[in-house]
Amino acid sequence: MNPYIEQVLDELRARYPWETEFLQAVEEVLESISPLIDAEPKYKSQRILERITEPERTVMFRVPWMDDKGTFRINRGYRVQFNSAIGPYKGGIRFHPKVSLSTLKFLGFEQTFKNSLTGLPMGGGKGGSDFDPNGKSENEIMRFCQSFMSELFRHVGADTDVPAGDIGVGGREVGYMFGQYKRLANEWNGVLTGKGLGFGGSLVRPEATGFGAIYFAQEMLAEKGGSLAGKTISVSGFGNVAWGACIKGSQLGAKVVTISGPDGYVYDPDGIGTQEKWDYLTQMLVIDREKVETYVRKFPNAKFFAGKKPWEQKVDIAMPCAIQNELNGDDARTLIGNGVSSVVETSNMGCTAEAWKLFVEKKIPFAPGKAANAGGVATSGLEMSQNSMRLLWSAEEVDRRLHEIMRNIHRACVENAKKYGFEGNYVVGANIAGFRKVADAMIDQGLV
Repeated sequence: MNPYIEQVLDELRARYPWETEFLQAVEEVLESISPLIDAEPKYKSQRILERITEPERTVMFRVPWMDDKGTFRINRGYRVQFNSAIGPYKGGIRFHPKVSLSTLKFLGFEQTFKNSLTGLPMGGGKGGSDFDPNGKSENEIMRFCQSFMSELFRHVGADTDVPAGDIGVGGREVGYMFGQYKRLANEWNGVLTGKGLGFGGSLVRPEATGFGAIYFAQEMLAEKGGSLAGKTISVSGFGNVAWGACIKGSQLGAKVVTISGPDGYVYDPDGIGTQEKWDYLTQMLVIDREKVETYVRKFPNAKFFAGKKPWEQKVDIAMPCAIQNELNGDDARTLIGNGVSSVVETSNMGCTAEAWKLFVEKKIPFAPGKAANAGGVATSGLEMSQNSMRLLWSAEEVDRRLHEIMRNIHRACVENAKKYGFEGNYVVGANIAGFRKVADAMIDQGLV
């Protein structure tokens, strides 16, 4: 590894030893761009690595709200505005009890390069709170969202920072936050994406991350002369991302056979490939966000495996779609032993470093999340464009543009990996392609 990279990593480890997720994300990117740093001395002379690994701005605030019993509650709110070199900050808001600054810094850092790969003018950011929406009433969620936005509104805007949804934040939460922003700012603009269709939202946005990951998988297979037709896919999670993957995977001829949740996973030998099953996935989130076991009550031919992960099933393609580090080294060895042919990281940093390095070592095509799951933010970018033009594109038009963006991302990964002597390595290709665009923009804009 380049000595300059080692120096930067050592300094970050000493400065932020407790931010394990952030350090993991930075190590993956910096280690894989070593060939570029060797070839281009300008990045060292301009101290780009030191600059690009520090957020431009981090906002932390308290979020006071009242529950239905009249009890005062206090949560912590965050917005990490990581990099705006190529456009306004863009990235989701996550409501989850385990949200921390380390989590949001890693997500904002990843988002910077993911957004770069889309080709759209979007910088990187991420935000959220340690608020847990599970078990909360509609009014409690509304009051929390309004309190959260009462502070956040002064830091965001259509040309400054455009948040979206993430884990725990769907269309309902985005709607409440948008309404409060509009009330406080006294203006209507595309400050949030993932809005309802009746007030500036985009068709295809809920399913876009899953659709995009399937399109990326399709391109990976085509690169080797194959196709999705007849392939089996294991998916984790059962929210919007998994739902989108089930729909598009089935439409393109594959069979998605698993979903998972905190309670375990479901294996459906018939495939999750009908409208009835796709509709039921959305209902499951309303019934209980913590359980996938309800699926087998509706579709008894499926089997539920309590407390286990879907990676033990023999499939052609594995797609972690839930949360960071959900697929570890043991899971990777199981998948490899069962003959998996491709792994598409659809959640942000869904694989541990040990896991993805095993796939790369075994020459199993592995798509990192910043490339494979960029379809969600790409469609958010398309929503921003529609808001700016006061237009609503058809679902077909949005899907066509999404497909083209994912095809371009795949091409960029392949070409950059080959250019620097790592043909077939999507991690190197994605990181170099995403990093280079942001870093060059930073150099052009001076020491800011």
